[in-house]
Amino acid sequence: MNVLVIGSGGREHALVWKLKQSPQVTNLYCAPGNGGIAELATCVDIKADDIDRLAAFAAREKIDLTVVGPEGPLAEGVVDLFRQKKLRIFGPSRLASRLEASKSFAKHIMTKYNIPTASYREFNDYDEAIAYVRGQNAAQVIKADGLCGGKGVFVADTLREQEQALDAILKQRVFKAAGSSVVIEEKLVGEEASILVLCDGEAMVPLPASQDHKQVFDDDQGPNTGGMGAYSPAPIITPAMAVRIERDIIAPAIRGMRAEGCPYQGVLYAGLMITSQGPKVLEFNVRFGDPETQAILPRLQTDLYEVLCATADSRLAGVSLAWDTRACVCVVLVAGGYPDRYQKGKIINGLERVKKLSDVMVFHAGTRQNKTGALLTDGGRVLGVTGLGAGISGAIARTYEACKMITFSGMHMRTDIGGKALAHYRATAKKVTV
Repeated sequence: MNVLVIGSGGREHALVWKLKQSPQVTNLYCAPGNGGIAELATCVDIKADDIDRLAAFAAREKIDLTVVGPEGPLAEGVVDLFRQKKLRIFGPSRLASRLEASKSFAKHIMTKYNIPTASYREFNDYDEAIAYVRGQNAAQVIKADGLCGGKGVFVADTLREQEQALDAILKQRVFKAAGSSVVIEEKLVGEEASILVLCDGEAMVPLPASQDHKQVFDDDQGPNTGGMGAYSPAPIITPAMAVRIERDIIAPAIRGMRAEGCPYQGVLYAGLMITSQGPKVLEFNVRFGDPETQAILPRLQTDLYEVLCATADSRLAGVSLAWDTRACVCVVLVAGGYPDRYQKGKIINGLERVKKLSDVMVFHAGTRQNKTGALLTDGGRVLGVTGLGAGISGAIARTYEACKMITFSGMHMRTDIGGKALAHYRATAKKVTV
């Protein structure tokens, strides 16, 4: 079978890596891919948002399954276009993708179908938004309505931070059309977790819980990023909590989207805050999380190609997945200065040493090869170093052992990925191997 993966980041590298293991996959392509993906698949020089050229390529190469990584082409309608051309594709339609492409649409769905989330208001006028936050005297989360590459959310504890966020979005228009309106939410307090669920429009199959780390520095300090690391499983999601999340959040969302005339087909990502009142939705995403995917797929023992085809063909009912019982930790190595201004073109050293380690994978997020074959940094998030181990502590040790072997000028990483899981086990005195 011929498979095409759309995208160029660490998530797409993880998808390519897992699909490569399927005995059914004979030819594997990625558009546009990156330096690491090129070792596993044929990289195609087509941008992820050039959906017309992607469809033409899929038709010409007789692609049996296309897997969409990033949210941009989904919001542009790549799935609708492929389906019009009778090409099998994994992902939600343009209308269904509004769950991520529009914060206000997502909030509308959550409110209408009684899905627990933070209280909120919407504004497109700067003066009205400023007057609102000045009258609240409370911490707020301010979100640009549209897609901003993971950079349109401001956790603003003070009035000054709120005013700065609103000025950036509504007056300076730093996110252009994506910031034509904002959603202002109450700040939820608790511990975050990520739930990913495969959906075929009706049936659903959950993936193991994971936890992302958004802030750039240890102890959740500094500005939000696209994700500095993740681990799976996340012990904050107990079996009872998982049942509650499926009943109160995932199932109503799927029913609601079907009732709205845009049934959801693909992978639904629920970013949650586990509060003292229970789980509440921070955001919905319409694709595999990054870096959660890098911490989940290494644990998957079922053929990913078969699972994605079953989702795309609306035959998920009865499908079950097998998982490695070991834990997995992914630590993202980023360029100095990220998520603000950072340099590219720095030589990466040490990857050959890491390849000698067992149970360690390095997923490339922002890399390229120069003319001499040297691997260079080419993005803010550069590599996702991922390790499997006996319990969270074993996975942490394995991953950071590998991280220490890799160097490039200005390299930065968080040193506490997985620490919350260890703290949770200690606090609950749970008798497991950690």
